[in-house]
Amino acid sequence: MPIKVTIWNEGRHEQTDADVRHHYPDRIDGAIATGIRHVDFEIRRATLDDPEQGLPDALLNDTDVLLWWGHVAHDEVSDGLIDRIQQRVLQGMGLVILHSGHHSKLFRRLVGTNANLAWRELPEGDLERVWVVNPAHPIAEGLPPYFEIEGSEMYGEPFDIPQPDDLIFISWFSGGEVFRSGCTFQRGRGRIFFFGPGHETFPIYHDPHVHRVIANGIRWVRQKHTDGRRLDNWHRPDPLPAR
Repeated sequence: MPIKVTIWNEGRHEQTDADVRHHYPDRIDGAIATGIRHVDFEIRRATLDDPEQGLPDALLNDTDVLLWWGHVAHDEVSDGLIDRIQQRVLQGMGLVILHSGHHSKLFRRLVGTNANLAWRELPEGDLERVWVVNPAHPIAEGLPPYFEIEGSEMYGEPFDIPQPDDLIFISWFSGGEVFRSGCTFQRGRGRIFFFGPGHETFPIYHDPHVHRVIANGIRWVRQKHTDGRRLDNWHRPDPLPAR
């Protein structure tokens, strides 16, 4: 069966910024959907301005993997929606957080930190060299030892996150900065993948290496559970017999 992927994009920059519309005439979520269309995914697209902020229960509960891109409207996402997404992740839904989604309510809630980082945005962009530091990880499958993004926003250390379960990519920038740009976390039964490269005024989401990473990340965070167990608050009224 195809993996049911929902790409959630805040969608605000595309409404107000001509440079963003130039690079992403079909929005950022459209560029990502086009880049991974050859993979056996069932892709749905949603934005913050859609009814129920793009993720009504019927869609969220039918999503195997959620991709999240946000930037300028993090505070507009309702706490109730974050609660519902968090529970879906704990139950086993996969989550891929892209670029400035590191400051979303969702990511901060799930990792438990502010997720602050160093950053620099130049009009012409910065050279980002993405090193594959864990080539045996499934998310790195099919990638060269490194790939370069000619125009990128610099994200650098320190990055206020917990120790990742897996560190897959480290980015280097022309100013000498480095950044943990590909990290995984487990929360409950759900896998989370954070991927740093991606910006609204640079055509990063048209890059085939970025498409490969996102597609690999979707496959990896998707888990199937067949034992029927749930993470629950188990009531055990009686103690076990003493030995």
